[in-house]
Amino acid sequence: MGQVVDNKYYEVVAPKSFSEKILIKARDNIYDDFLRLCRPGEQSKILDVGVSDVLSDGANVLERRFPHQQNITACGIGDASEFQREFPQIAYVQIEAGQPLPFADGQFDIVAANAVLEHVGSPQAQKFFVSELSRVGKAVFITVPHRYFPVEHHTAIPFLHWWDGSFAASCRALGKDKWAQSENLILMNRAHLVSALDSGADWQVGHTGLRLGILSSNLYAFRPVRSSR
Repeated sequence: MGQVVDNKYYEVVAPKSFSEKILIKARDNIYDDFLRLCRPGEQSKILDVGVSDVLSDGANVLERRFPHQQNITACGIGDASEFQREFPQIAYVQIEAGQPLPFADGQFDIVAANAVLEHVGSPQAQKFFVSELSRVGKAVFITVPHRYFPVEHHTAIPFLHWWDGSFAASCRALGKDKWAQSENLILMNRAHLVSALDSGADWQVGHTGLRLGILSSNLYAFRPVRSSR
């Protein structure tokens, strides 16, 4: 059996459950925004950073829905043996957390990272991660769970995650202490996302996923292809 590292991220999303249906709807909307903003073509080379080695209807939406799988390169920190069996046309590269991505500058037309940035461990690590995405991709599309969605994505705790103290206390009470530790999860609002982006780039930031205005389930950051001068 291959190494599976993503089970903890799906603890509150049982297969075929209402929670999974909500997750699928949010991921489908994120995919629609990916198409709208990035406009991938038949020949676009795409890198998907941080794919899930847990296979479910709610995971790896880009791989499931994009019609030109052969143009996708996927990477993650697990060996992803199940992922590779599920998507044999997609090249998979195992990467090391906190290290430079093993790709050349501008190697990909589009780089996507869905629900990864909140897990890289620190604000400094987030800035490094974004800088690597920007280095290897001509256009970049990043999404994160939004802190001010009424239910926290990893713990299913309602509302108390809006404040650090109440979230930490509720995690302790429910035996979910790991999610109150920044090395496992940094709760993301718009200001925090903007602070992680590389300065000087033309980033667009907005809501995606389940669209509920300022309470939407996810945030995106999109950097279009830099214009030549």
